[in-house]
Amino acid sequence: MTISDISLPGLSFPGLSLGAISMVEKIAGMWPEICLFCTTCIVMVIGLSKSRALRNMCGPLCGIGLIGAALLAATTTPDTNTALPNMAMFAKILVAGVGLVLVCLVAGTADRDFEKAIDQGTGFDAIRSTRAEFWAFFLFSLTGLMLCAGADDLIFLFLALELTSLPTYVMVSLSTGKNKSMEAGVKYFFLGALGAAIFLYGFTFIYGGTGHTNLHEIQRVIAAQASSGDATGMGLSGGINEITMLGVVLAIIGICFKIAAVPMHFYTPDVYQGSSASIAGFLAFVPKAAGFFAILLITSCVGWQFGELGTELPSVLRDALWMIAVLTMTIGNVLALLQSSVKRILAYSSIAHSGYMLVGVIAGPGLGASTFTRNGLAAVLFYLLSYGVMTLGAFAVLACLERKNSKGEMEEADNIADIRGLCKTHPVLGWVMVLSSLGLLGLPPLLGFFGKLPLFTSAIGAGEVPLVLILGLNSAIAAYYYLRLAFVCYIDSPETSPNLAPMQATPFGSRRVAGVLSALGVVALAVVGGTLADVAATAGRYVPALGSGSLQKRPEIKPAEVVEAQADQTQR
Repeated sequence: MTISDISLPGLSFPGLSLGAISMVEKIAGMWPEICLFCTTCIVMVIGLSKSRALRNMCGPLCGIGLIGAALLAATTTPDTNTALPNMAMFAKILVAGVGLVLVCLVAGTADRDFEKAIDQGTGFDAIRSTRAEFWAFFLFSLTGLMLCAGADDLIFLFLALELTSLPTYVMVSLSTGKNKSMEAGVKYFFLGALGAAIFLYGFTFIYGGTGHTNLHEIQRVIAAQASSGDATGMGLSGGINEITMLGVVLAIIGICFKIAAVPMHFYTPDVYQGSSASIAGFLAFVPKAAGFFAILLITSCVGWQFGELGTELPSVLRDALWMIAVLTMTIGNVLALLQSSVKRILAYSSIAHSGYMLVGVIAGPGLGASTFTRNGLAAVLFYLLSYGVMTLGAFAVLACLERKNSKGEMEEADNIADIRGLCKTHPVLGWVMVLSSLGLLGLPPLLGFFGKLPLFTSAIGAGEVPLVLILGLNSAIAAYYYLRLAFVCYIDSPETSPNLAPMQATPFGSRRVAGVLSALGVVALAVVGGTLADVAATAGRYVPALGSGSLQKRPEIKPAEVVEAQADQTQR
C-alpha cells in the first residue's frame, strides 16, 4: 500500500505523508534499527534479573546488537530518496562503530552503588535497579540516531531526533547519584524542549511553504520556486517562498541545540560537568551527529545552486549559517581558555567543533563530480567520525580516574590538576589523553589533521576565504588549551596534597579499553584515511533536483564543468 496523502472526513492534508514508497519498502531499509530494537527488548528483561551474571550481560549484549546492526547496515541499507542518497549507509555504520566504543565507556555507570549494597547483604530490588532502563535508553538513543540518517520525511526526521534526545535527558540524571546530575538533567530537558519546539515550528513553516513533508518533494518544490522566482537567484531567498525559507532558518536554529551551537549552546558546560564523564562523552557525539545529519538533509533540500557561480546556499540561509559558525567556533574556543575543569574545557571544545563542521555545510558539495577535498558535505561526515573517535578518548581518561572525597564517596577526575603527571602515574591513560588532545588540535599526522584539512580546502574551493581565515585563527586559539592538556599529562609532575586522596584507576576495565581503542583510532585511522575519505566522498554525494538551480538562467557565468556536461548531454 502506498501512502501519498492523509485525509479525514471533511479534512485533507495533501502531501502530508511518510514518503511516497510503501511501508513494506520503508521497513526493509530499517533492519539495523530493528536489530537494535530487538536487542533493547532483551536488555530490558535481563537487566531486571536477580542473577548478577545475567545483569552483567547487558553491556556485552548491546555490543553484539551493534555489531549486528553494522553488518545489516552494510548489506541491507538502500539508497534513500533524498538529495543525499548514499549518506544513510555510511552514517549507520559510523553510529554502530562509535557505539561499540561507547558501550565500553559507559560500563559501570548504572547501579554502581546499588550493586555495592547488594554485596553488603541488601537484597535485590527491581524497583531500585536502573540498569535495564539505562541500557535500554542507551540503545534507543543510538536507534534514533540511525533513523535520523535514513530519514526522508520531516515527520520521520522529527520523531528520530526526539528518539535520539529524550533518552539522554534520563541518562544524564542517572549518571551519578549526586544532585548535580539531577540539576544537569532538568536543565538539559527544559532547554531541549525549547530547541525541539523551535525546529518543529520551522518544520511547520516548511510544510506551509511547500505543501509537502517528504524531503524529495520539498526539494522539487523549492527548486521550482527558485526557478520561477528571482531570475538571478541572488536575492535574499533566491526566489524561494519566504515562508519556506523562514521555516528552514527556524529549523536550523532549533537543531543548533543538538549540535551545541550558538545561540543554543548555553547548557553544554553545565550539563557536561554535572554528568559522569562517560555520559558526557555520549552527549559529545550522539546528539551532535543527529543534529548534523538533520542539517545536511534540510540544507540539501534547499541546494547549493545560488549566488554568482551557482554554488552557494540562498543568501539569507548562508548568512545565518555563516554567523552561527563564526560565533560558535570563536565563543567555544575563547571560553575554553578560561576553564580549569577538564569537562568544561571539552564542553567548550565540543561547541567549537560544531562551528568547524558548519564550515563544511556552508561550502557545500562543490562543482560537478567534486573530489573529497572539495566536497564540504563529505568533509562533515568524515569529521564526525574523527571527532567521535578523538573526543571519546579524552572522556574515557576522566571516566577511568577517581578518588575518595572528604565524605568518603568516589568522584571522577575533573579538575586539570587531577591529570597532572598522568603519563608517570598511569602511563596508558596519560598517553591516551595526549594523543586525543593532539588529535583534537589537528596536529599532523594524526586523524584530526586529516579531518580538519578538507574543511579548509572545501571552503577555499567555495570561495569562503574570510571564513577559512577565521577557522584558521580559531584553530590557533584552540592550540593553547589542547597543548595545555597534553602538557600537564606529559611534562608536569603529579599533584600531591595532604588534603586530597591520590587518583586511582576505576575498577571497570572496559573504560580503559574504550580509551585505548580511541587512541589507536587517532593513529590507525589516519593510516587508512585515504580509503575512509573515498567512502565519505561517496556518502556525501549530492543529487540536485531535476532542472533546479539558477545556473540555467545565467549562461554567461556557467562554470566550464557545467557547460561541458550540458553540451555532452545535448549531443547525446
